[in-house]
Amino acid sequence: MIAVGSGASDDGDRQTQLLRGALDMCLLALLARRATHGYELVGRLEAIGIEGVGYGTIYPLLTRMRRLGLVVDEVQASPTGPPRKVYAVTDAGQERLDAWRRQWTRFVHTVNTALTDSTSESARS
Repeated sequence: MIAVGSGASDDGDRQTQLLRGALDMCLLALLARRATHGYELVGRLEAIGIEGVGYGTIYPLLTRMRRLGLVVDEVQASPTGPPRKVYAVTDAGQERLDAWRRQWTRFVHTVNTALTDSTSESARS
């Protein structure tokens, strides 16, 4: 579970920084699986273990991604209330997500190597 601002101060700050760098990628990935509205995205983030991200963070990111052409929004009728905007990934958004996935995989590999590969470091010493 990743909770924004939880734990010891340094740990919470680091988690917030890491999430800030990956949240747009996570939102795009969730939207690529299924078009949805912003309110539901918060719940879907919590369901995958990302807690503490509020609507005041989600909606500006969705607006920015819409301006960049990564997502589109469509007003749809709601079964329980007023119409709502539903966001979906565009072709450009899918291309960006694919690129981000490749970049993320390389980044995680590099960081994991730095954190776990003590043999190469001691061999250079």
